Amino acid sequence: MHITARRAAIGFGSPLLISSVRTSRPTGCCGLPTMAERCPHSEVFNKPKIELHVHLDGAIRVQTILDVAKRRGIPLPANTAEEMKEMIILHEPATLTGFLQKFNEYMHVIAGDREAIKRIAYEFVEDKAKEGVIYVEVRYSPHLLANCDVEPIPWNQKKGDLSPKEVVRLVNEGLSDGERAFNIKARSILCCMRHMPSWSMKVVELCKLYRNDGVVAIDLAGDESMNCEAYPDHKRAYEEAVRCGIHRTVHAGEVGPASVVKEAVEELKAERVGHGYRTLEDQALYRKLLDQKMHFEMCPISSKLTGACSSDFTRHPIIKFREDKANYSLNTDDPLIFNSNLLLDYSTVHEHMGFTEEEFKRLNINSAESSFLPEKEKKELLHKLYEAYGMIQSTAF
Repeated sequence: MHITARRAAIGFGSPLLISSVRTSRPTGCCGLPTMAERCPHSEVFNKPKIELHVHLDGAIRVQTILDVAKRRGIPLPANTAEEMKEMIILHEPATLTGFLQKFNEYMHVIAGDREAIKRIAYEFVEDKAKEGVIYVEVRYSPHLLANCDVEPIPWNQKKGDLSPKEVVRLVNEGLSDGERAFNIKARSILCCMRHMPSWSMKVVELCKLYRNDGVVAIDLAGDESMNCEAYPDHKRAYEEAVRCGIHRTVHAGEVGPASVVKEAVEELKAERVGHGYRTLEDQALYRKLLDQKMHFEMCPISSKLTGACSSDFTRHPIIKFREDKANYSLNTDDPLIFNSNLLLDYSTVHEHMGFTEEEFKRLNINSAESSFLPEKEKKELLHKLYEAYGMIQSTAF
C-alpha cells in the first residue's frame, strides 16, 4: 500500500512433484491479534516463504527511528520505542488519508541520511529472514528518501546532497550485506508515484542503471484516481520500461475500481498487479486475467486496516481468488504501520479463510514463478521450495 505475471504457476500434477501434501485445520479463532499478543509458536506454515509486495519505508524498526533521530538531533513526540510505536501503528481500520499520515511521523528522520538508509535495508533483510522468507522483493520510492535532485524535496527537509541515484546505491548495499549475513535473497523494485509524474522517467532510468545490481522492476503507487490519461508521463515511463525489458508491476484495484486494473495491464503492460481486489467487480476482466495467469500481490492485514476491504475476513476477496486457483501471493505491505509480520498474515488467512498447507505451498510456488528474477535464479529458487516442501521425488532405485 502506498499513496503503492509472468508464466503460469507450476501445478501439483507435474511428474517431478508429489501431489499429496499435508493440510492444516482452521482454528476458528476470531479477531485480529497484534504481534505482541500472538504466541510465537502459532506459526501455521513453518516452511520457506516468498514475499513480493512490501514497502521498505513501511517496514522500518521503531528503535531504528529513535536511534537515528537521536544521532541527528531530530526531536520526536515520543521518548521510548513503545510510545513511538503507538503513534505510528494503526489499531483499527482507517481511511486512506489516516494511513498516509502515519508516514509523516517518522520519514523525515530517515530520509536524507546515508547511514540510516543503508541500515534500514540491512535490518529489513534480517527481519524477513526471521519470518522464514528466502526471497523478497522490496519496493520504495528513491525520491522520497532523497534531499537533492528531487523537486519538491519531501518531508519538509532542507536541501542536502543525497540524490535518488545514491539512495538506490545505498539500499542495494544494505540489501546485499543482509543477503550475505542472513542467507536469503533480496531484490528491489523502484516506485513511481502517481501524484509526481515528473519523477517517473527518472525512476525508469534508475531501473536501467541498476538492473544488474539488485533492482528488478518498476512500480506505480499512489492515488488510483490519478489515471494515465490525465498523467501521461507514467505511461511514457512504462513504455520505456517495456522497450528496455524492465519488469513491471502496478498498484491497482486496491481502493480504485477495476478500470484501474484494466489500465495497468492493458496500457502500462503490468506483469503483476499490486493488490487487485476490485478486479472482481469486472468479471470479464477477472476471467481474462485468470486465463493469463496474472499474478496478484495480496496483502490481507493491510487491506483491512487501510479500509480497502471489509474488516470481516470471512468476506475477503482473496477467498474467491483462492477458490478459483488464481495466481497470487501473500504479503505484508507496510508491517511497521500495521504492527504485523508475514506470519500474522499467514495465520489470519488460515484461521479466518480456511487456508491449508497445500494452498500455502501452491501460492509460494506461484510467487517464485512470478518473481522478477532471471530464469536461472528463478529455477534455483523453485528447486529450494520443492526440496523444502518435500515435493521432489527420489530417483534412487
